[in-house]
Amino acid sequence: MSGLVDGRVVIVTGAGRGIGRAHALAFAAQGAKVVVNDIGVAKDGTAVGVGSDGSATGESPGEQVVAEIVAAGGTAVVNGDDVADWDGAQNLVRTAVDNFGGLDVLVNNAGFLRDRMLVGMSEQEWDAVIRVHLKGHFAPLRHAAAYWRAESKAGRRVDARIVNTSSGAGLMGSIGQGNYAAAKAGIAEMTIQAAAELKNYGVTVNAIAPAARTRMTLGAGGAMAENMAAPDSGFDAMAPENISPLVVWLGSAESKDVTGRVFEVEGGRITVAEGWRHGPTQDKGERWDPKEIGPVVADLLAKAEPPTPVYGA
Repeated sequence: MSGLVDGRVVIVTGAGRGIGRAHALAFAAQGAKVVVNDIGVAKDGTAVGVGSDGSATGESPGEQVVAEIVAAGGTAVVNGDDVADWDGAQNLVRTAVDNFGGLDVLVNNAGFLRDRMLVGMSEQEWDAVIRVHLKGHFAPLRHAAAYWRAESKAGRRVDARIVNTSSGAGLMGSIGQGNYAAAKAGIAEMTIQAAAELKNYGVTVNAIAPAARTRMTLGAGGAMAENMAAPDSGFDAMAPENISPLVVWLGSAESKDVTGRVFEVEGGRITVAEGWRHGPTQDKGERWDPKEIGPVVADLLAKAEPPTPVYGA
């Protein structure tokens, strides 16, 4: 029986564990050729299972996922590049092209946490999380997009997909995760931006905001902490594998008309997130006096939808 993504070449970043691993296995099960990217780090970003040259070792989680895919009759290769490194991200795209002759889908998933309240957060804790999440999405996206643009300009048909990973923390905020929330909010907006810019090259760009039990959410002070207990019986709503069916579909040819969207997904529930949009307005037709503003703002807020509460507030 043919799979939904038969023959498509897919990169999944951060695919050694958790949601990324589930994505890689799900794509392979549906017939895709998968580049399993994993640098092999702990959830705080410290290196684990990486060789001196920066590549994944035989003991790396990425190698283990590739072995699972191959054992099940699928096709996969490992890549140990740092997705937030400019040259590493370029090499990641090259890995797909060199091994499988092209690239059809990029799933940006890699990330880690360094949780702390903003008042106590260090510059390094801020920079590290912004780098891995936000730049770690942009760099692979940019190099994949350059590949597809070149293919399109050469007259070859492009039917490509990018699936980014935002978070409920990025959409609503999460107490104690200001760096992570800011990065994930940036990813949601970058998704909308990229969808508009890449449409003419045959590329769709969407994002998910997943909720699942992973290393990053276990013990975290943010959005997922209250939901971590596995159920006593029946459907495990917090299993990482629940997230992947939507991602596989978004990576398929069937999703060609869907772009610039962010989907929240948890268990068996899929929600279309509705972000910033123009709300109530008053136009005086000339410059306001500051003394006039109070009643105007009060009236606008009375007409506006209340904001969704921040996680943990």
